[in-house]
Amino acid sequence: MKRAAPPKKRQLRLRLYVAGEAPNSVAAIRHLRVLLADYPSHVAELEIIDVLQHPEPGAREGVLVTPTMIKLAPLPERRIIGNLKDTEALISMLGLTESERG
Repeated sequence: MKRAAPPKKRQLRLRLYVAGEAPNSVAAIRHLRVLLADYPSHVAELEIIDVLQHPEPGAREGVLVTPTMIKLAPLPERRIIGNLKDTEALISMLGLTESERG
């Protein structure tokens, strides 16, 4: 008897630009991690770049405001600016659905 293969986890690749321990940066990290924890059907690769310590990557990508999150994969690339407290906008931008919520 064959077992059904477990459902394949969807991959997200995200880059979050922050400015040190600024309140909006800390809030963005917290909001994003909480949201991603609610979606166990997704595997998220999250890269956090502090532009105060490493300004070059942000400059290359045209990041003028922090926090800025860039969804790199799956395509299309999308950006969202702010502390990421607008859960509905974040869910939509990441292509998540309520039915996938764990």
